[in-house]
Amino acid sequence: MYDAAEHLSASELAKDRGAFFGSILGTLNHIVVADTVWLKRFVTHPSCANSFQTIAELESPTSLDQILFDDLGRLKEHRIWLDRQIIDWISQVSESDLDVVLGYHNMKGVAADKRYSSLVLHFFNHQTHHRGQVSTLLSQAGVDIGVTDLLELIPDETQV
Repeated sequence: MYDAAEHLSASELAKDRGAFFGSILGTLNHIVVADTVWLKRFVTHPSCANSFQTIAELESPTSLDQILFDDLGRLKEHRIWLDRQIIDWISQVSESDLDVVLGYHNMKGVAADKRYSSLVLHFFNHQTHHRGQVSTLLSQAGVDIGVTDLLELIPDETQV
């Protein structure tokens, strides 16, 4: 998606296209903002004690539409780093971790207590939702990002 976005000028990336977060750049930033907010909450889970210090030390976004990076190259670099953190975090989540109720405050300060498994599901579903929006915005801007259907990306396997 980022490689496809690189085909557009900075002004085209920042152009308000009527999406939830305005532009392609705004939507890509929103995904990073939301991922950061959720990862900072997730690493408060008891199983993450003494782990993921780099996530805990990240500056907390101040709004869901915050532009953390106005340069696509820097945003892409951070996205790659953030994806590595997500892979490291999720690879350590155990089945029993998913049953814990995690307490947190939303960005308006409202307290919530929700099952970790549901929050993890929301985390990945949220990314998918907004990546779908970006793929549509790129398509509308004349950029083909290629196959995005997960079914096409799942390899065939031999039946046993």
